[in-house]
Amino acid sequence: MCSVCRRDPCAAGCPNADEPIQKHVCSMCGYGIYEGDRYYDGPKGYYCEDCLVDMSLEELVELMGEELKTA
Repeated sequence: MCSVCRRDPCAAGCPNADEPIQKHVCSMCGYGIYEGDRYYDGPKGYYCEDCLVDMSLEELVELMGEELKTA
C-alpha cells in the first residue's frame, strides 16, 4: 500500500504512480494515445478522440477513404 495515496496500485494523481503507457501517437496532433483512450485506427495512422471531435463531417468521411456524393 502506498504511503501517500493509501492505494495499491497507486491512484493516477499520486506522485508514486507509474507513468501511463503510451500505445500510439496521434497522426494529427502528435500527442500520445494512452491505455484506455478512444481513438481511430485508419489507413493513414491513428487519430485521438479529441482530433476526431474537432473534424468536420467531410473531413471524417475523407479520413475513412470515402467522399460525400451529390444527388
